[in-house]
Amino acid sequence: MRVATGLSVLVLGAGGIGHAVVSGLETGIDRVDPFKDMKNRPQGGQGMNLLLVGTDGRDKITKAERKKYRLGGAPCHCTDTLMLVHLSADRQRASVVSLPRDSYAEIPAHTDRTTGKEHSAHPVKLNAAYAEGGPHLTVRTVEQMTGIKIDHYLEVDFTSFMKTVDTLGGVEICTAKPLKDTYTGLNLTPGTHKLDGGQALQYVRSRHIDGAADLGRMQRQQKFMAALIKQTTSSGVLMNPMRFQQVTSSMLDSVRADKGFGTEQMLELGKAMRGFTPASSEFTSVPIEDGGFQVKGIGSTVKWDARKSERLFRALREDQPLAPQLPKQPKATVVGVAPEQIRVQVYNGTPKDGLGQTMDAALRGTGFNTTRAPLNGGQGYRERTLISYDPRWDRSARSLATALPGCELKAVKGQGGTMKVTAGSDFTKVRRVKAETPQQGEFDTVTGDQVICP
Repeated sequence: MRVATGLSVLVLGAGGIGHAVVSGLETGIDRVDPFKDMKNRPQGGQGMNLLLVGTDGRDKITKAERKKYRLGGAPCHCTDTLMLVHLSADRQRASVVSLPRDSYAEIPAHTDRTTGKEHSAHPVKLNAAYAEGGPHLTVRTVEQMTGIKIDHYLEVDFTSFMKTVDTLGGVEICTAKPLKDTYTGLNLTPGTHKLDGGQALQYVRSRHIDGAADLGRMQRQQKFMAALIKQTTSSGVLMNPMRFQQVTSSMLDSVRADKGFGTEQMLELGKAMRGFTPASSEFTSVPIEDGGFQVKGIGSTVKWDARKSERLFRALREDQPLAPQLPKQPKATVVGVAPEQIRVQVYNGTPKDGLGQTMDAALRGTGFNTTRAPLNGGQGYRERTLISYDPRWDRSARSLATALPGCELKAVKGQGGTMKVTAGSDFTKVRRVKAETPQQGEFDTVTGDQVICP
């Protein structure tokens, strides 16, 4: 749940601040060696893969803050959130995949580094890998499950998360419905809120808001990551050496990373990612099977959909985007019914040859399901464009009318689900519209600019 801060480490490297500044920051990172003596690893693909892990470390948080934000007593030094981040080879895209904490996993055979005791492979929930063997066993387990070679490891705790948000001046989050969780103390009314570090921690930890539980929490974590990227890239931090050092020094005080993630890697990322924006990021979760998967001695686990998850991880290995890549278009007006769900028959109600074809193509271009066969006539000669519709499909008619400003609406009982549009001489263009819920790709992926506050 603190991995949003980990991604900020990468984004904050995007300023090209300079070797001296970054070298100074590197000395503040606590180092781990999760790759030591690892054998039979997956082949490396294109781009860079990072495993971001959130732990419950809270040693530097005051007792008053622990009480205020309901952080409980002593930490268990465990993790319940992991994210796999793929940075494309051209550094134009970051794909973030949430790995559910209760995922069914089989930990590979290993030796306890403290006691020297041998452990055979055995089934667990994914979050148990860290508790049993720390970063090393966590990386091995994730590589075994995904077939993806992890290039770098980044671990963040509560302290780093809260400090980062506060140093950035807070992060803006918007919600269409009330969010209240008595376990974490989260209490947000509908609207836009600027969260400080403690409130942000409540937001990403909450899982008792509705029936969505961990799924809803992962979606909020992804939304927060997109908002954090927006705040980082738009606040001037990246191009101000003094501000950059202030923010990153505060952040890195509670971060652990592999030994290979050093000055050169941060500078290389900085040079490549100067143009990074929320639209450059995409977020999804591993596809899972419906219903829980009961395992003796473990309880209910989440089982990944073998076919869909393999396609997901293959796309990452092949450095392919997960979300539909759309060309930049004017901002769309939100409507109640997705244009893809609205069937439209276009008529040319003017003497102008080809006007029906032009309207049909324009409506299809913004997503409407047109017949692609415009006709002449319709409601006769029209100066003003007319939409005739069955009253049972009035919401669809209003959505279509939004795309055709100034048009006239006419209810026709018994017409059926197809909207009939007669182009008038007033027609010039179609306004771009979209549904209230973003259209998602095969992996239910959204890009960062779709989930941040407008």
